[in-house]
Order: sequence, then structure tokens, then C-alpha cells
Amino acid sequence: KLPKIVTNLVMALIFWLISIYVPPTFEGVIIPGINADASLLVWILSTVVMAIFLIRAAANALVIGDLLTDKFVKKLGVADERSLKTAAREIVYIIAVILFITAVSPLLSAVESIGSYLVIAVTYVGLGLIIVLVYDIGRTLYGVIEQKAGSLADRMVQNGEKKPK
Repeated sequence: KLPKIVTNLVMALIFWLISIYVPPTFEGVIIPGINADASLLVWILSTVVMAIFLIRAAANALVIGDLLTDKFVKKLGVADERSLKTAAREIVYIIAVILFITAVSPLLSAVESIGSYLVIAVTYVGLGLIIVLVYDIGRTLYGVIEQKAGSLADRMVQNGEKKPK
């Protein structure tokens, strides 16, 4: 998976550079029929392709993250691996939401009359997602801690009953 991540990141970098340097060469060229500036269309196309490569790299990174999370959870000795794996994945989702909002906000603010409203809407939707994810992480961690505390209490009771009086 690591070579795929590197390849997708290199391709994303190439299309990011294309989105910077190629659109100015089409400045002032109007595409007939849709009356759109060719530089804007080239920029949108290269940005979409770059986003596709970034999403593919992130998907491969999640697979590696799952493997690392599995090893970490086994080192902790936690019986319920799914819960902590889900919590770790949700932390990655929170980071992805923050990065997405940070990346999209300048693009949305460039929209003429409603740009500021779009930025506010995306920010609040992202904040709502983050709150839901943090709540789920807390609930998951509480369940794991409760389970561990219960098993510890059971062991203490069993050890107390085994001792002769």
C-alpha cells in the first residue's frame, strides 16, 4: 500500500502544479456554446483530478492506519478491538473534516454574492460532524473503560473469594 500512497501523492502534486501553471495560459479564451473561460474549466478539471488522487491516497493510508491500530490495540491487550479501532478511525475523520473545511473555504469565499454564507454553512456543517464524531469517540471509550473496570472488579472479587478465611 505504501507505493500506492506515494504514487497517488505524486500524481496529486503533479495535478496541483498543473492547476497553478496551466490555467493562466488559457486566460481570455472563451469556450463557445457555454460561454465559459477556458482557464476556469482547466483549473476545475485539474483540481478534481488532484482530489481523486488525494482520496485514493487517503484510502490507502486508512488501510495502513487500520493495520497499525490493530497492532497497537493488541499491545494494549484490549479484548474489544473494534471499539478502539472505530475511535481511531473517527479521529482520522475529524482531521479529514478539518482539512476539507480549510481547503474548501477559500474556494467558496470566491463565489460572488453568497461566498461568505457558503463558508459559514460549510463551517457549521463540519462543526456538527466533528461534534457527532467526538461524542461517538467518548461513548466508545467510556464503553471500553467500563468493560475493563468490570473485568477488573470481577477478578478482584474472585481473588478475594479464593483466599482462605
